[in-house]
Amino acid sequence: MQTITDVGGPAQPLLTIQGLVKHFPLKKDAFGRGGGVVHAVDGVNFEVLKGETLGVVGESGCGKSTTARLLMQLIAPTAGEIVFDGRTVGSRDLPLKEFRRQVQMVFQDSYASLNPRLTIEDSVAFGPQVHGVPQREAIARARSLLDRVGLAPARFAERYPHELSGGQRQRVNIARALALQPRMVILDEAVSALDKSVEAQVLNLLTDLKAEFGLTYVFISHDLNVVHYMSDRVMVMYLGQVAEIGPSDALFKQPAHPYTAALLSSMPSMDPDHRTQEAPLAGDPPNPINPPSGCRFHPRCSMAAAVCAQRVPVRTITGPHHVAACLVHEPGSGHPQAPQPLAQAA
Repeated sequence: MQTITDVGGPAQPLLTIQGLVKHFPLKKDAFGRGGGVVHAVDGVNFEVLKGETLGVVGESGCGKSTTARLLMQLIAPTAGEIVFDGRTVGSRDLPLKEFRRQVQMVFQDSYASLNPRLTIEDSVAFGPQVHGVPQREAIARARSLLDRVGLAPARFAERYPHELSGGQRQRVNIARALALQPRMVILDEAVSALDKSVEAQVLNLLTDLKAEFGLTYVFISHDLNVVHYMSDRVMVMYLGQVAEIGPSDALFKQPAHPYTAALLSSMPSMDPDHRTQEAPLAGDPPNPINPPSGCRFHPRCSMAAAVCAQRVPVRTITGPHHVAACLVHEPGSGHPQAPQPLAQAA
């Protein structure tokens, strides 16, 4: 529920990513061997709508966390443009400091995210002070947020990170992210290191905070059940590219990309009639230094045809607000199962 009046209304894109690329160059050894680049993120395009939770899933190494760091400008992109509410990030129109006040991030490692020499109260108040908030007001804001995330200031404000459990530290990181009153929060595997009972509490807290403060989330996780529970839309990544984006319920019920279908079939089931008898996906992802030609998923795809190794698929609409980059859905792509172009069909 939107509680903040945003320019353009709640259905408009808050964040637009266009042609985002990040290549990591590799050094050659003393004999001149090696070199090349790691294609960590390779031409990613997507939008995050105001007030929604966009889930991001994929295997380890698919580029999820690199994308998150690129969004926060913690690492510089090789190419591409990030537009926040109509303004290009890093331009005169939207300097990096102002952008980071409006977009905050919660990391996976709750302990490494906090300064061990600062008390919990000081950690939460530090950001607002850097952005010009008077110390007394920053401390009051920190105490209020600690109370809001379930950490009574009288008990926790003067403690240090090593005195807290993992779940308590992650609550501190959530409070610290909210201390600058941002419009968007990027959650990079924010609950994956927690046990299930604590994870459920933190997920419910995040849901409540989103409604209370009118937030927009980018929720990155490898846990498909959690992503389904939290997300309005889901983006599936494979080897640095976007394979599919669609509404959460529609994507989980009827995936359009073979990779998404393989991911979903790997979800454990308690129903004996629906247990997986054989692995839905074989082999490891290809080397990002030398990715496959054409569709990057074709070496592992059960629906692959000869054209899949030659032609890069484009995003094709497969349903309402649902797109997938697969030649099976692209009219006239040359894949045996692809629909005919409209002109030929007529």
